[in-house]
Amino acid sequence: MQAESFPPPDRQLAKEKMRRRVLARRARLRPPDLQAAAVALRDVLLSVSEVSRAAVVAAYVGVGTEPGTGPLLDALRQRGIRVLLPVLEPDLDLDWAVYTGPEGLVRAPRGLLEPAGPRLGPSAVGTADAVLVPGLAVDRSGMRLGRGGGSYDRVLVRAAREAFRCAVLHEGELVDDNLPAQRHDQRVQAVALPSGLVRFPSVRTENTLRA
Repeated sequence: MQAESFPPPDRQLAKEKMRRRVLARRARLRPPDLQAAAVALRDVLLSVSEVSRAAVVAAYVGVGTEPGTGPLLDALRQRGIRVLLPVLEPDLDLDWAVYTGPEGLVRAPRGLLEPAGPRLGPSAVGTADAVLVPGLAVDRSGMRLGRGGGSYDRVLVRAAREAFRCAVLHEGELVDDNLPAQRHDQRVQAVALPSGLVRFPSVRTENTLRA
């Protein structure tokens, strides 16, 4: 088994500082702002062909001050698109289940909302045509900063080679400076903001699949 690699202390410190800064900014967002952003993100993502024409979309349920996904999830389902949502496992890996509507969501540890239906297995994300992931920040190279558990890096590795990989962020979370990264960190091909979609043409699918 390959030994786990850790970033240098200064790189880890930079990650933690960025996380704290983003979370502090999000804490100042008010409920009306969050709802308006969720509606705007729905409209942005429904205008993206890789999402609107997908047969299967893997997404997540935004909670707290995360970018909201409720309006998007319902719109996708109303269009007949199969929506997969994550279920957090004890080892921070993600299983998947089908979204059947808000009434099918249950409270889970860490303040999450998860689908109550049958589990499909971690590999189910490989059936998705589009994979929408949360994040705290993304830089112009497509490098994504998460919360540190590595859950969505594993998701992006398992996604189909041709799947559209997009992070969902608030305004101001697409950054110009390169984010500190570890070898296992995965890039996304685009970022959805309330103001629109930003693509990273230099990010090729095979680059997101490095071990």
